[in-house]
Amino acid sequence: QVTLVEAGGGLVQAGGSLRLSCAASGRTISSYAMGWFRQAPGKEREFVAGITWNGGWTRFADSVQGRFTISRDNAKNMVYLQMNSLKPEDTAVYYCARTRTQFGILVSDTGGDYDAWGQGTQVTVSS
Repeated sequence: QVTLVEAGGGLVQAGGSLRLSCAASGRTISSYAMGWFRQAPGKEREFVAGITWNGGWTRFADSVQGRFTISRDNAKNMVYLQMNSLKPEDTAVYYCARTRTQFGILVSDTGGDYDAWGQGTQVTVSS
């Protein structure tokens, strides 16, 4: 069973940057696509970004395209989300998640396709 732990959240002013990390333990994530999701108060959880198992393909929500990047280091069992030009509407709890299937060639934006989730890290962007 894999355990995912996010870190790197915090309070930042609009226009600033944060780098979130997701550390996996218990089992390797190297053969799984990974995703980042977020949930703001009173809103549904939404897909933010995802990356295939080998890093060959990434996918982003329209709202973060061009501002966020996702990367992974399979040797370290880590996934990262670099967030630049942050906006107040990016305020949310951010979760990393692992897909159900291995060696997929695409990244799903559907939470139901992920079967392991971290506890989340709070990101607050002040205006």
